[in-house]
Amino acid sequence: MNFTKGLQLIFGVTVIVLGIYVVLPNPSFPAPPPDSLQSDEPADVENTLRRSYFTDFTREEVMAHYLNEFKQYPALRLNYPPEEAQSIIRDQARSTFLEEIVHPFRESIFINGFEPKEAKDVIIISGTQYRQKITVKYIPSNPFLRILFIMLIGFFGIVLISRVVNISNKLLLLSLKILNKK
Repeated sequence: MNFTKGLQLIFGVTVIVLGIYVVLPNPSFPAPPPDSLQSDEPADVENTLRRSYFTDFTREEVMAHYLNEFKQYPALRLNYPPEEAQSIIRDQARSTFLEEIVHPFRESIFINGFEPKEAKDVIIISGTQYRQKITVKYIPSNPFLRILFIMLIGFFGIVLISRVVNISNKLLLLSLKILNKK
């Protein structure tokens, strides 16, 4: 087997594995942290893909919980400035942290947390004080678009490998001709 066919085979197997990964079903909306209370404020129930909870978990406990909830596939954890919450979560979101857990080439969830720093912002719901309010926004992806994306990667990858190997072979032949002339 020549070098080109070997590269194409490795690339083809990689694309097939990625293809299987992207056709697997989307996970459902992740469960809230234990002992949290779901917010029923109007802005928190206007979208089924965004839910808010009051919790006594710390930021790290919240993130560990959602990493565990979102562990079906390999995940990346991305950190954003809290100011981004107003464009990513909702326009009037208050934030002390904003993170995203991403399944590459697939869906992701944003977790926005607000921990009050001043007495006027303390969170008390039905007589119970909570450490923070978290808002979880789930961004599903379309499986057909994922498949199309992987197919395009596969097609252009094979074309690119063929071109690179072809150019490499021409350069090798040219260098051999130059060496033989000396």
